[in-house]
Amino acid sequence: MPAPDFVPLDHARFRRVDRNIFVRRVVADCMSHGCVQVADEGVALPRPRPLLEACCQYGADVDLAERDNILAHAAQIRSLLDVAAQDAPWFTTEIQIDPDYPSGQHVRTATHQRADGEVGCVFLAHDRRGCAIHRAALEGGWDFHQVKPHICRLFPMSYEDDAICISDDYEDYDCADAAGAPTLYRVARPTLDAVFGAELVAALDRVEATVPAPGLVTLGKKS
Repeated sequence: MPAPDFVPLDHARFRRVDRNIFVRRVVADCMSHGCVQVADEGVALPRPRPLLEACCQYGADVDLAERDNILAHAAQIRSLLDVAAQDAPWFTTEIQIDPDYPSGQHVRTATHQRADGEVGCVFLAHDRRGCAIHRAALEGGWDFHQVKPHICRLFPMSYEDDAICISDDYEDYDCADAAGAPTLYRVARPTLDAVFGAELVAALDRVEATVPAPGLVTLGKKS
């Protein structure tokens, strides 16, 4: 990944944003995309690896409040999971202290070997694509916000300290910079609004307006 190109952001919490979120692209609908992993931690794979939900293979950090909300819907989620995943640990036990998270603490979703032999987040272990948490919400008619981890909902956007940025493993997957796809910001904008509020989106909109659209070349003034 190239180094971030941070520009100022007028927001109470986030003071910087990587301008690349307004330029670089990502497939908007994961469920209609056949995922291929092309690199591992930035190192190109000798052979691209087709792997559905590739970005979910390592599990995800989960705020403690999100963990508790997942457990509050455990019956609905468990009913969708493969039998082995129903009884497997869903979360790591070590609690990490992190002031960036809403509660200041997080754990991580456990990984689990699926029936096809691939290892991924335990919530992938069901008979359809995508996240079982999200599926349970859609099928059960409840709102997945505050339940599905916000880190998952934001990916491949992320945040750290006072900055809005791009996840380190964005370029590991072929959804990155897909031709004709929307920009990272346009895809993540509704989630940024839901997670951090309208004031952040308004501030990001103002920065976006100063960044040339992808593919455009800004010519300097003639002297």
